[in-house]
Formats: sequence, structure tokens, C-alpha cells
Amino acid sequence: MNKTETKRFDALYKHHLKLLKLQGKSKGTIDNYARAVRRISQYFDCCPDKLTPDQLEDYFSQFLDTHSWSTVKVERNGLQFFWRHTLKIDWKWINMVKPPQFKTIPDILSPTEIEQFIGSTRKLRYRVFFLATYSMGLRLSEALALQVRDIDADLKRIHIRYGKGKKDRFVPLPDLTLQALRVLWSKHRHPKLLFPNANGSLKTIKKAKTHMNKGGTQQAMKAALGECGIKKKSASTLCAIM
Repeated sequence: MNKTETKRFDALYKHHLKLLKLQGKSKGTIDNYARAVRRISQYFDCCPDKLTPDQLEDYFSQFLDTHSWSTVKVERNGLQFFWRHTLKIDWKWINMVKPPQFKTIPDILSPTEIEQFIGSTRKLRYRVFFLATYSMGLRLSEALALQVRDIDADLKRIHIRYGKGKKDRFVPLPDLTLQALRVLWSKHRHPKLLFPNANGSLKTIKKAKTHMNKGGTQQAMKAALGECGIKKKSASTLCAIM
């Protein structure tokens, strides 16, 4: 790009980032949508505001040769946002890129397998975590973020804050899960977190500023699944919590 075109691109790109932020997009979405604009401008070596549908068709045709459909979909959405909101141009080629629709039936773990899985988890904090996650159908991030204030023991429910789509919801709290959470909390007595980072002594845990590590939780899950011999395809993503 020449200096004039580079200047125009920089101004549009900056405005693109501002609009993404103003619309409340997550950091991950902002990064992906911004990358899409940078990538296509580098591919054509020009400011993308003047690209034609034929050029975009060629771009996505080659892009699909080296990327998965899920990545192609994110790329399309990022450029769609740029055209509609930053350039204020009608998105006329929405039907150009249509990822195929796949319908799959997930493997379901039986109650016996769930019991074996949780029973094979050696550390109390992980055992209670997996019980809570499975029994209430939570995602990994939702379960990790649970706080003491989220438990309503009288109404037997838990308040999930900022779940999928940044929406709050209430989830029924089984008696067994409530009892297990009480036992775990009595061990660390953290004033805020139900699953505080457990690196260090009990005194250190009580002052933890973060919840348990996501990677460590996933490793504990895989170890427990392997120990009890569960090899179903969806086992590592039990209850869609990944």
C-alpha cells in the first residue's frame, strides 16, 4: 500500500476496533475480527474498502484451502462486521460463504460411568468440582467462577453469572452437590471463591486471589477418565464444559 492508502486503512482499522469495543464484543472476538481485516488487507496489499465481490470470492476460495470451516466462519463474520458497521456498506455477499451444517449425536456417559469418573478423581477439590459441574450441567468457566454468594441453600439453586452470551441464570442445586460443596468449603473457608487456587498451604489457599487453574482442571479430568477406562469420544468434553 502507498502512504495515502496506508493512512486510510489505519483510520478505518482504528474505527473498526472502536466499534467492536462499543458493541461489547469480547476480547477474543475483537482480536479475531481485527485479524480478519488485517489479513485480507495484507493478502491484496490494499485497503479492503474497495474490494469487489469477485476478489472476496477468490480470497475465501484460497482461504478455505488452508483453514478449517470454523476459522472461515469467524473470518467471514469479522469482515461482515467491518463492511456493515465500519464502512457502512450493505453486505451483499453474505451467501457467498456458507459453512456446511453438521449434525452429530454426542456420546453420553451412563450414570455408572459418571460415578466411576468422579470416584476415580483423587483430590477432593477436583472431585467436588466435577460433581458440581456435571450435576448442574455447567461449563468449565462457569463452574470455576462460582462464588460463595452464588449459593442459595434455602431455594436449592445456584446463580450463574455472565454465562454463555453474558447472561445470568439460575440452576437447580442437588442436595448431594450442596453437601459436597459445604465439605470442600469447610476445608479452605475462602471468603469468596468456591474453588480457589490450591497452590500452597491452607492458609495460602484462604487468601487466593484466583480460582483453580483451567489447564490443571482439564488435566485432572483426563487423568480420572483414563484411570477408570472411559474412552468415549466426548469424554474429554464431559457435559460440554470445555
